[in-house]
Amino acid sequence: MFENQSPITKIAKKACPAVITVIVSKDLPKVEDFYSFPYGGKEYMMPMMDKDGKGVLEKTQVGGGSGFIISPDGYVMTSNHVVADMSAEYTVILDPQHKYPAKVLSRDQINDVAILKIEGKNLPHIPLADSDAIELGEEVVAIGNPLGEFNDTLSAGIVSGLSRYISAYGGLDHQMQNLRGLIQTDAAINPGNSGGPLVNMEGKVIGINTATIMGAQNIGFAIPINYAKKDLAEVKKFGKLVVPFLGIKYVLLSPEMAKTNKLPVNDGALVVREALGEAPVIKDSAADKAGIKEFDILLECDGQKITVENSLGSILQKCKIGSETSFKVLRDGQELLLKAVLEEKV
Repeated sequence: MFENQSPITKIAKKACPAVITVIVSKDLPKVEDFYSFPYGGKEYMMPMMDKDGKGVLEKTQVGGGSGFIISPDGYVMTSNHVVADMSAEYTVILDPQHKYPAKVLSRDQINDVAILKIEGKNLPHIPLADSDAIELGEEVVAIGNPLGEFNDTLSAGIVSGLSRYISAYGGLDHQMQNLRGLIQTDAAINPGNSGGPLVNMEGKVIGINTATIMGAQNIGFAIPINYAKKDLAEVKKFGKLVVPFLGIKYVLLSPEMAKTNKLPVNDGALVVREALGEAPVIKDSAADKAGIKEFDILLECDGQKITVENSLGSILQKCKIGSETSFKVLRDGQELLLKAVLEEKV
């Protein structure tokens, strides 16, 4: 009977013990009661906060997601958008009897990866694969806790595509985020699955479940695990992510934006201040010292063309701090070559 056991059954036994739930909680005003609020011909139930005016706060769950333990001493990987709130507290639930306070060690906004740490010994954990070795069509299993209710849910599928690029909405403010190099899979990924592992038939993690396409079926995406490996190495070495910092505010150009604003090029990073925000070039930053100015359009960084699909942030991630980085810049119709020595983002 056991000789014909499905490989997915074996994966479940190996991987599920290390898949965890991440609970997001904050101290919020205590809800004393509810009242009816009529609006537009309908009635809505509204919370009534702290009737006695004493400012009572209580710990309230405000979100959650999935994650997985990658070492016996408690390193945990999840999606950045699961733990994006810096004012919240995070708890890792391994099972109903084992809950751990979690410290967020790094948040990688560009790749949507976060690394957490819980204190423990001999914890169940999942080995990491080499996501550069993934093949189109190979079988995979997505594991997570969809909707925050159905723990250790498995869905099987294949690698449907590689190196996908999507624009996703998520995080606290539901802002758009451009994600690149993604693994596409038809294994079901649902709300609450974010941060869970996508594993191969050896039970090793090849990706971190991150997004789905609204209104579509069997189209899900995962961050290649090699992106997270790089973050993990930096966290273990420096205690944080070491991110190169240029020091500009910018928007990535698209053909539509260029046409609307009558710009001379369709691609690049336009240096421009945010509305009511700080200066577009931060004083004494690497960009300031290199001579980059407002309304410059950065066309290339170290010979790589800057586009929506290959953003400036993605290119800068690969640059070395302290090394000279070259930028092809368009200013008043003239192309310039400027050089900057990148600093560490504080």
